[in-house]
Amino acid sequence: MASLYERPAVVRNAFGVMNKVGRRADLSASDQIDGVSIDALCREFGSPLFVFSERRLRDRIVQARDAFARRYPQTTMCWSYKTNYLDAICAIFHQEGSIAEVVSGMEYEKARRLGMPGDKIVFNGPAKTEAELRRAVAERAIIHADHLEEIYLLEKIAGETGASPRVGVRVSLDAGVHPRWDRFGFGLENGQAMQAIRRIVRGGKLALGGLHTHIGTFVLEPAAYGRAATKLADLAAEVERTLGARVAHLDLGGGFASNNTLSTQYHSGAIAPGVADYADAISAALIATGKDRMPPLLIASGRALIDDAGTLLASVIATKRLASGKRAIVIDAGVNLLFTAWWYRLNVAPARSLGAFVEDTAIYGPLCMNIDCIRDSVALPDLRPGERLAIHPVGAYTVTQSMQFIHLRPACVLIDERGNPEIIRRREVLDDLAGPEVVPARLRIAPDVLPLKIAQRG
Repeated sequence: MASLYERPAVVRNAFGVMNKVGRRADLSASDQIDGVSIDALCREFGSPLFVFSERRLRDRIVQARDAFARRYPQTTMCWSYKTNYLDAICAIFHQEGSIAEVVSGMEYEKARRLGMPGDKIVFNGPAKTEAELRRAVAERAIIHADHLEEIYLLEKIAGETGASPRVGVRVSLDAGVHPRWDRFGFGLENGQAMQAIRRIVRGGKLALGGLHTHIGTFVLEPAAYGRAATKLADLAAEVERTLGARVAHLDLGGGFASNNTLSTQYHSGAIAPGVADYADAISAALIATGKDRMPPLLIASGRALIDDAGTLLASVIATKRLASGKRAIVIDAGVNLLFTAWWYRLNVAPARSLGAFVEDTAIYGPLCMNIDCIRDSVALPDLRPGERLAIHPVGAYTVTQSMQFIHLRPACVLIDERGNPEIIRRREVLDDLAGPEVVPARLRIAPDVLPLKIAQRG
């Protein structure tokens, strides 16, 4: 009897860890973070696990702060809360001298609960409510208005309270970055920004604050910030010349690139501009305007400072072959934790030495969804269930955008400067998901009734 033909699986293995330009970036092992064993971290705190390096984070903050201080001494660093909500992370930024930058009432309340006074909070965002604005005015927050309705609300609050709040204006301008972020603020080139400023200055109820712009996210061209700084400085000079009002500050926002790698990026993110390159472009532009007195500068730091400090540890659940013959592994961390995996080619490193052979591998998460792919192609050795992986850098936006979908969210650990791991957010339990829910009495299931109904149905 003839046996059925079975198509052989032909697998191309990569040999060695070097090529003509040195060690391949995707062929690196990582068995520790700041001297702490990855296996030990997962045994103590569970897997998956977010791990943050306090030493690396403080180094990044100091480098950025010094880069701007040397070039434009009147610079205040602002920590962008939406980048990472963890209280311990925010507290480190505040310890290093950053004030808070928030874009919602929830973030404003979070900063206040951490002890930040109102006048040390920059309140941005397009959807501030009247109640939130009343609080911000009473606490002397640094407010940047996004639209005319917000200015009208602030005038109403001023009229009712007798206060004369200082209100800045968010400016949408063309800095040569495309696609352009023109949905926020008042247009510069079409005259809307000047119209809003004129309303504030001549309305009689508000005092003019600063000029704010945010030209985009993950901007890889420092020169774009130079163009934006020049346009803001020119607008400030025009306001002073035509309206007799002096702006309180210039706010260039954030958006600096980290050393992550965009999914569409050809070269490694490791060669992205450093914060000093952005500081050079901004300070040179402001100094070149030749104004007698330039206002203070605000910089809302975010991704570029925190991204490299965060790592997600995960464990292999299973290995398999796809229909094409390609190897795949399933890990216990999915896109519910790594929303940014759809935008970046995250570095994935096994927590052991590679050996001689590696194979092109797809990495899938544990979600029952076909879109749950962390990397569709990365060179990895023959990993076995239970082995660990380190996914990096994931310090920016991963925690704030993570969600309770199919699986609950893991713990977050901070490794302090002495190498001691500390819990900064515990692993979630079901009550964290279901706690706010209310089940009407008519829908509650009586335990002694449910088996009977199932039996009758059967």
